[in-house]
Amino acid sequence: MSAPAFPDFTPTVPELLRVVAERFGPNDCIVTPTDRLSYTELDTRSRRLAARLVERGVVKGTRLCILFPNGTTWVVAWAAAARIGALVLPVNTFFAAPELGRYLRHADAQMVIGVGAFLQHDFLDDLETVAPELLGHGPAPLLLPSLPQLRAVHLWGESTRTWAAGGLGADLDTAPSTTLVEEVVREMEADVTPGDPMVVIYTSGSTAEPKGVVHSHGGPIRHAQNLASMSQMDSTMRTWTPMPLFWVGGLIFSLLRVMITGGAFLTQEVFEPGEALRLLERERATVAGAWPGATKALREHPDFPSTDLSSIVKGTLVDALPGTARPADPGLTINSLGMTETCGPHTFSWVHEDPTGAPEEYRGTFGHEVPGVEHRITDAATGRDLPEGEEGEVLVRGYSLMLGIAKRERADVFDADGWYHTDDRGYFRDGWFFFTGRQSDMIKTSGSNVTPAEVEAVLASMPEIKLAFVLGVPHPDRGQDVVALVVPWAGAAPDPIDLQRRARARLSAYKVPRRVVVIADEDVPWLASMKADRRALATLAELAAAE
Repeated sequence: MSAPAFPDFTPTVPELLRVVAERFGPNDCIVTPTDRLSYTELDTRSRRLAARLVERGVVKGTRLCILFPNGTTWVVAWAAAARIGALVLPVNTFFAAPELGRYLRHADAQMVIGVGAFLQHDFLDDLETVAPELLGHGPAPLLLPSLPQLRAVHLWGESTRTWAAGGLGADLDTAPSTTLVEEVVREMEADVTPGDPMVVIYTSGSTAEPKGVVHSHGGPIRHAQNLASMSQMDSTMRTWTPMPLFWVGGLIFSLLRVMITGGAFLTQEVFEPGEALRLLERERATVAGAWPGATKALREHPDFPSTDLSSIVKGTLVDALPGTARPADPGLTINSLGMTETCGPHTFSWVHEDPTGAPEEYRGTFGHEVPGVEHRITDAATGRDLPEGEEGEVLVRGYSLMLGIAKRERADVFDADGWYHTDDRGYFRDGWFFFTGRQSDMIKTSGSNVTPAEVEAVLASMPEIKLAFVLGVPHPDRGQDVVALVVPWAGAAPDPIDLQRRARARLSAYKVPRRVVVIADEDVPWLASMKADRRALATLAELAAAE
């Protein structure tokens, strides 16, 4: 395995900000449809905001929530908090009031900084809903039985509540109030180490309860550099994504991977395809990566054919653009496997493999082991290591692995040797990794195990199929039946019987879906995380099987 490519500086946020300002100062760092921020400006504004936070009582380890939509303000707030050692708690702006309350309580939030409202959400109303004691409460310190750790709320703009201070973001181009505060900020930055906790990213799978994944300063910054090296990213890259910055795909895989190489990160407060197309064209984006739903919305927007996207060379839009380097056979495209717990991808591909994809004998691969990350494939029941090519549970260990999960003891998260049991299944062959599904999604039919991802991959490789979802439907005799829901490409009319026949040529008989149901794009239920809602899909499959 190749050696990992790590930064040539101490991997902490204050050092990252200093280095990128020094190396890439005037370059665009963050660009939105209405705003842009250079690396120099990010360093300056975040340092001045850090001073204001210090004046308001933030110290190393303060559990500080940032509640902003994607944009320059989000990045400045994250940088300001992290550079002085506060523990950043990015808040999901999709949260309804009850979800926000559960999050703040579970995260032990001590301070919230952010906007008072965004889209349909009035966060001040939401806070008063989850903590009625706020009604009529005076200025900080807050004393709230409903949110017992919360001591202050500071709004970027003006405040309409006595309990929330306003004006936090006013005129950040002015210097801090005293030179003493500046000196304290510098010394606080010097106290930040790579092993200190930097961020808690709350995540959930398609069915799991949310969990707070704790990452250090060192892990995400090293991983950003390592992945950027594998992708050969540099300061000329201009990367657009609608991924929210409060998730690992936005913060680490996108923002930090761009920042560490001096490129530009293009984003929007909220995804709107027409605005996104204008931004991509105006800023000459070179990379455009989005979920399938967002990519579909871009391709189907009436402005797509007339938008100049010739600068894009990589990402999810390239299949629709002429002249871009990509595999002639989409089935050879190399995927990657990752999770919040590993700072994103722990298997990945090298940039020289992108134009051609994988060799035919490795069709369906999820790439290679990321340098510096270790894997084991084991029998989940016995813990026995399995030989190459044999499928089992994926265990992972290495520099990008989380510090732990909030409020869970280490022994409940890692085994005695420090391995994290991912609940994913797969195998390695000749250095290539193949993902076969989630253990929790395993279908048991007539005594045999079926991994949905394996069957989904076979169906999705058929040219008329855009998406495939394979579920287990209860059966009184067989335990479960394998049922597939498939979404065809526009204009295609797949025959379910023919799909079964072709699947039978590539799968064992017990893995072939007993029923294939064609559904429309709009019938696919998506979670706010842009993952398919497998619980809702299971209900659809059961209804289809009962017909």
